Amino acid sequence: MAKGRETGNVRTPRLKDFKLNSLLDVTKAINNNLPVAELLTLFEEIVREKLGIGKLVLFSHDGEQWQRLLCFGDTKHFNKINPERDFEGIKEITTVDFSQKSLNRSFEIIIPVFHKSQPLAYVLIGDLNEDDSGMSAAIKHLPFVQTLTNIIIVAVENKKLFRENLKRAAMHRELELAWEVQRMLFPDKLPHNEFLDMDAIYLPHQSVGGDYYDFIQINENEVVFCVADVSGKGVPAALLMSNFQASLQILLRHITDLSELVHELNEKVMRNSKGDKFITLFIARYNTQTRILTYINAGHNPPLLVDNDGTNLLTVGCTGLGMFDELVKVRQGVVNVNKGAMLVCYTDGLVEQSNEHEEEFGMERLQTVLKSNAEKTPAEVIGTLLEKLNMHKKDKAYVDDIAIIAVKIK
Repeated sequence: MAKGRETGNVRTPRLKDFKLNSLLDVTKAINNNLPVAELLTLFEEIVREKLGIGKLVLFSHDGEQWQRLLCFGDTKHFNKINPERDFEGIKEITTVDFSQKSLNRSFEIIIPVFHKSQPLAYVLIGDLNEDDSGMSAAIKHLPFVQTLTNIIIVAVENKKLFRENLKRAAMHRELELAWEVQRMLFPDKLPHNEFLDMDAIYLPHQSVGGDYYDFIQINENEVVFCVADVSGKGVPAALLMSNFQASLQILLRHITDLSELVHELNEKVMRNSKGDKFITLFIARYNTQTRILTYINAGHNPPLLVDNDGTNLLTVGCTGLGMFDELVKVRQGVVNVNKGAMLVCYTDGLVEQSNEHEEEFGMERLQTVLKSNAEKTPAEVIGTLLEKLNMHKKDKAYVDDIAIIAVKIK
C-alpha cells in the first residue's frame, strides 16, 4: 500500500486528524488558563514544526496600537513593518506585494484576522517548505493557520479583558471605600431646632469628588457652616478636600476670627496642593441670639439669602484659597438676618449644569425657584431645586459635583 505524501511533517491521510488534534490541544490549553506565553509557544510549535513554516511574525492590536506578539526566523526586517500602513485594505489571505519596501521579499503570505470589520491580527509567513510537486505545503493550510490564529488571538484578548475587569472591579471597590470615607467627612446631624432648620445634599459627579459642606457648633449660641469646592474632579480633588476638612476642624478649635481662619486655610491649601489646585469656599458664623451672620466668600458662587425684603447675594470676601501664597485683602460680610429667611449655599455644578442646547441652569433660574419656594422647609427647597434641575438637563448627564445647603432662620 502506498504511503501518503508528507506535508511538512504531516502525512496527508492524517491531515484531518492533525488539524483536529491541534485545535483540541489549543482549546485545552485555553481552558486550562495557560499563560499567553505558553499559548504562543504551542502556536509556534504547530506552524513551525508541523507545517514547516520557517519564518513568521504575528501582529496583534492591543486596543491602542499594533504590537508584535510573536516572531521567529530571520528577524532583521521585522522592525520595518507597520501594520497600519502596510496592510491597509487587506481582508483576505494575500500574496505579498514585493513593491512594499518594508517587507523586502522577507515574507510570502499575509493572513488577516478580523472581527466583523475590525482587524485583530495579521500573520506574515515566509521560508515555506515545498513538497514533491514544488508547491509549499503550508500554502494548503493557510485557512487552518487563519483559524488557529483567530482562536489564539481571541484567547489573548479574553485574558486581557479578564485582567482589565479585575482591575476595574478592584478600582470600583477602592472608589466605594473612598466614598465611604468621604461620607464620613460630612456632618452626621444638621440642626433642626428652635433657631435653625438646615438640610444639605451632595451629588458626586464620579464615585468621589471635591465638593464639601460642613456644620460645626462653636458654642451655645454660635454655629459655623460652610460649603467648598476643589478645582478638578475625582480622587485627587477628594483627597485635597479631605485634608482641607481636617484642617478646618482643627483650626476652628483655636481660631474664632474668620479672617484669621481663612488666612491659615489658604496657607495649608498652598502647601498641600503645591499650586496645582485651589479651593473656593463660603464660610459663615451665625449667632442665634443676635441674628448676625458674619461670612467670607473666598471666590465661591454667591449664596442667596431670601426673605421678605428680596434676595441678597453674599459676595464679600477674597480670592479662592491656594491661588496665591498670601491673601492680600480679606473682607468680612455682616448681615442681620430676618426671621424666616432662607439661605441657600451651593457649588457651581448646580448653576453650570447645561441641557441639550448647552444652556446652563444659571443664577436667574436659581433665584426664581428660591423666591417662589422660600416658605418651604430646607429639605423641600433642595428637593424642588433638584426637580427643576433635572427638568432642565433632561437626559444629559451631570457635568460636575453638586453640593447644596439650605438654612431656614427661625
